[in-house]
Amino acid sequence: MKQRRAAIDSLLSTTDALRREVSAMRFGSPVTHVYNPLDYARAPHEQYLRRYGQAPKEIVLVGMNPGPWGMAQTGVPFGEVRLVRDWLGIDAPVNHPDPEHPVRPITGFACARSEVSGARLWGWARARFHAPECFFKRFFIVNYCPLCFMESSGRNFTPDKLPAREREPLIAACDRALRDIITHFRPRYVIGVGHFAEARARAALTGMAPIIGRIPHPSPASPAANRGWAEAAETALTALGISV
Repeated sequence: MKQRRAAIDSLLSTTDALRREVSAMRFGSPVTHVYNPLDYARAPHEQYLRRYGQAPKEIVLVGMNPGPWGMAQTGVPFGEVRLVRDWLGIDAPVNHPDPEHPVRPITGFACARSEVSGARLWGWARARFHAPECFFKRFFIVNYCPLCFMESSGRNFTPDKLPAREREPLIAACDRALRDIITHFRPRYVIGVGHFAEARARAALTGMAPIIGRIPHPSPASPAANRGWAEAAETALTALGISV
């Protein structure tokens, strides 16, 4: 028990180090607002790690960064409010980022908006594994970058579009954290959710043991995802040799 607690504390230390490092970074136009849910939504994020972050895991799924109605609200990767609260059993106070964008308010678990990507991913996990303990016996989900970027209009801005002078220090910090997370979980597979996450996993984990692959991103912006994301994701997992 002490060894397990120490391992989770080490995982939390990795998260805290990443939180501090990226909080000190500054980003220019067109980005006007940056949310760091590892900071203001630290309580539910810690619940997620403590409840489900025991090692080892067979498969670690890696997303890009928080969505405005998912992890930005709940502190859980792809964390659609209803599924985080009602299926994962996580609910904790969430504070406000500073500054807060007026069209992207943070209301935490009172948020009435549903994040489609999170509803699809966690909804698939619930439909396939029924109990969260069965899913987390094999899987864990993390985001590569913890920051949510917005333009002045409130439009989402993804980290791959940052200029090199801003992107490179962020990638260096996120690569270090991902290596530490994978060292903790010792998975056989690291699966990027979308092309960017797969590419970053391949670059960050060079020389490490996991098999790296990709499943489609569940974003509603993807026509393929809208035609049946769960089936496409399972097809991709099967092709990698992962049976669900």
